[in-house]
Amino acid sequence: MVSIVLASHGKFAEGIMESGQMIFGPQQNVAAVTLTPDMGPDDLKAKLTAAVASFDEQEHVLFLVDLWGATPFNQVNGLLAGDHEDWVMLTGLNLPMLIQAYGDRMDDGATAADIAKDIFTEARNGIRIKPEELQPKDEAPAATAAAAPAAPTGAIPEGTVLGDGHIKVVLARCDTRLLHGQVATTWTKQTNPDRIIVCSDGVSKDQLRKTMIIQAAPPGVHVHVVPISKIIEVAHDPRFGATKAMLLFETPQDALRAIEGGVPIKTLNLGSMAHSVGKVVVNQALAMDQADVDCLKKIQSLGVEFDVRKVPADKAENFDSLIKKAEEELAAQAQ
Repeated sequence: MVSIVLASHGKFAEGIMESGQMIFGPQQNVAAVTLTPDMGPDDLKAKLTAAVASFDEQEHVLFLVDLWGATPFNQVNGLLAGDHEDWVMLTGLNLPMLIQAYGDRMDDGATAADIAKDIFTEARNGIRIKPEELQPKDEAPAATAAAAPAAPTGAIPEGTVLGDGHIKVVLARCDTRLLHGQVATTWTKQTNPDRIIVCSDGVSKDQLRKTMIIQAAPPGVHVHVVPISKIIEVAHDPRFGATKAMLLFETPQDALRAIEGGVPIKTLNLGSMAHSVGKVVVNQALAMDQADVDCLKKIQSLGVEFDVRKVPADKAENFDSLIKKAEEELAAQAQ
């Protein structure tokens, strides 16, 4: 796996590394090197050298630097002048660049050069303007998925069978926040869907939330917002046999309705269940009331397995232990 050095003036490198871990989870072989006012160029060079020396992988190193031509750039540039075939530097460090780098290096065969070429475009596409009419015409942002209904592209006659006639659910996730950074980046890169389908009766009727979700679409992935009844129809429509879908549910109750309706969900990822009055906190991301516990146990009884983690890099938690904790906390709350 390619190692990464983040280099900047001040604490910017440390801050963006922390932000990246919030979205993508803990990362190994990543270091933040900062230039402080009391340091000289040689001091920074020593810190950069020490950072690389701390990595398990020192042959393939990607340097993400804040500014072209400034001290961090100059010191990294000096290191690149040595005999290092796959040490590569990119300047203009931003969060989309870092997230793309984390995703790309999951491919064990990728080199630093490969990643650098790929994330260059992603870093530029991460700069957009809202309202969109202010965007310069010759630098239009990457196309955003249209607010189209969840249907196959083009006028495919009803009854047509594509693929094996059964939609492929690459990830089914219960997350109060639905489509956000962790989903749009880490889980999308992990599961590689061609469609993200938000399944919610409430959101499908809320034009503002629906628009905001569609605008958060990751590049190259269509996003749709549909009621639960619609995703059940899609699951039985053979025209979706070639579709790889990520399904997002706000609540386990919505997921249960979909499962009972025939949506082929074998594993349900529990990413986030927000706390509210009457719920107990069972871990950093999940809060449940008795209705949630009963619903999740019902889903389990239908043969569905649970994957309890926010991002792919997290260690999955034991579902039965969390349910037991929730039941004990709810019983104590009722006394």
